[in-house]
Amino acid sequence: MTWLVAVAIALAAFALAAFVLGVPRQGWTSFAAALALGLAGYALQASPGVPGAPAAPRAAGEIDSGFSYVDERKEMIGSAARSGSDKLLIADALARKGQFANAAAMLRGAVHDNPRDAEAWLALGNALVEHSGGVLTEPSLVAYRRASELDAKGVGPGYFLGLALIRQGQLMEARGVWQATVENAPEDSAGRALLEQRLARLDALITQISGQAPVPQQE
Repeated sequence: MTWLVAVAIALAAFALAAFVLGVPRQGWTSFAAALALGLAGYALQASPGVPGAPAAPRAAGEIDSGFSYVDERKEMIGSAARSGSDKLLIADALARKGQFANAAAMLRGAVHDNPRDAEAWLALGNALVEHSGGVLTEPSLVAYRRASELDAKGVGPGYFLGLALIRQGQLMEARGVWQATVENAPEDSAGRALLEQRLARLDALITQISGQAPVPQQE
């Protein structure tokens, strides 16, 4: 019976990561392999408490045509925080082609031109994460922090920071970031509804994995 539960949780985790939380298609193989390794460890140890292996990050430069973090960023940015930089437009085009190092270089120019460009800082954080293969680095954290300072009520910086944490297997840390972001954002914030949906699905995944009661939502 425990085998059926373990397999069901693995399938649910894969489905949520692939179709809800935005793990790109080219990362599916690594994610599935990590889940399979976790199940293999479970089989060898015959214990429900044996942890699975974390998903390996994508190799730098990999991109799937359906991976639309540029489009999601635009959805998460309110009109007041939108950038007017031509360099951001060029960087987006480069990012869509998987040229994240070039995109980051262009965005560094954009934030140099206007250090108060919240969207450019957010795009820089995303480009740096993608360039490092999905791994949060100090420069990407600095970019997200700066974007958050400039767009204090926006959900974009918190959303993408949480997404990067999920890709690294840090589900509880991601949940904390997303919950704080939702609580801090006005009801009519751009992207808040989408973030609330993602948070609810993340809670469902955490509940399945932990076998505990649903995580309470704070009012």
